[in-house]
Amino acid sequence: MDYSKELELATLTVQRASKLTKSILAAVDKGALDKKDNTPVTIADFAAQALIISAVHAVYPEDEFVGEESAAALRESPELLNRVWGLVSSFQNEGHGLATPSSPEEMLALIDLGGKGQGGPNGRVWVLDPVDGTATFIQGQQYVVCLALLEDGEQKLGVLGCPNLPVGANQVHEDIVDKHGDGQIVYAIAGQGAYTLPMNYSSGQTNLDSAVPIPKYPTDLKTSDLRFVDCKASNSTDYKKHALVASKLGVPPATVDLWSAQMRYVAVVVRGGGNVLIKILQKDSYRSCLWDHAGGMLVAQEVGCVVTDLRGKPIDCGLGRTLAGSFGLICAPASVYQDVFKAVQEVVDLDS
Repeated sequence: MDYSKELELATLTVQRASKLTKSILAAVDKGALDKKDNTPVTIADFAAQALIISAVHAVYPEDEFVGEESAAALRESPELLNRVWGLVSSFQNEGHGLATPSSPEEMLALIDLGGKGQGGPNGRVWVLDPVDGTATFIQGQQYVVCLALLEDGEQKLGVLGCPNLPVGANQVHEDIVDKHGDGQIVYAIAGQGAYTLPMNYSSGQTNLDSAVPIPKYPTDLKTSDLRFVDCKASNSTDYKKHALVASKLGVPPATVDLWSAQMRYVAVVVRGGGNVLIKILQKDSYRSCLWDHAGGMLVAQEVGCVVTDLRGKPIDCGLGRTLAGSFGLICAPASVYQDVFKAVQEVVDLDS
């Protein structure tokens, strides 16, 4: 299928949401609060989710949504609600015709379309993380505005807005940020490759003509060429076992350390210092959130990576709000995937 209409809408939508998030980066008080899972959320998360769902829902009213945030905290705090509404309403004339919530009540309902969305194996589902990497966003470091389209549980489109990633960057680092530009977008359509283009929210145009294809990984990549992308601060993964896997492969432990899950895929895709990532779980019961991986997995696959769980099973995105059927994750270029998979098996007791 031709997803050009969806791509244009998604890139415009991500650009507008990225502009919103970056507009408050200089604010001393970003309206941060802690959620029940002890991760921070800001007014940017709520406002960006409202803008994204509003734009897409207006064009595709029958499609479903799965988003990270719910409007519960806003309903409980009139002060927080007013701050988010003020931010959202200030973007009513942005985005060249993109729909915007017309009232606080509509904004709350739109946010909950994502926050209460369940996804599933049937139909079209837009998956979004309005600010993936809120903790580093607050610090002015790397984060991603992510929007993906699933059809019958399969990834079809992924658009990753990286407002702090310098255009042409050959290294992805938390502290190497685009302070003067708009950052860049990485996107993919299933079966059509992955691309990067400068973010152009200043003009409000998609600028898709300037998209540059991202080369696929070479078929002769060697195990010695592997460089791990990881998150040392993650409380869901076992970083010590990750280091053991790297040791068995004869390569260093993580050379790229990024908080945002989606940004780790970006680092793999744009060759930002790493080319493989794994997720060995601290707790066997843990399952990753859908919005942390949908879209990012697609762009990795489109540049020649194989993405599976630790048992070698394909990742199923049609099981609800989490990757319920997947135990951990391996993402590696096809020519070295089996080497990584074997090393993981030697480190992890998958029968426990």
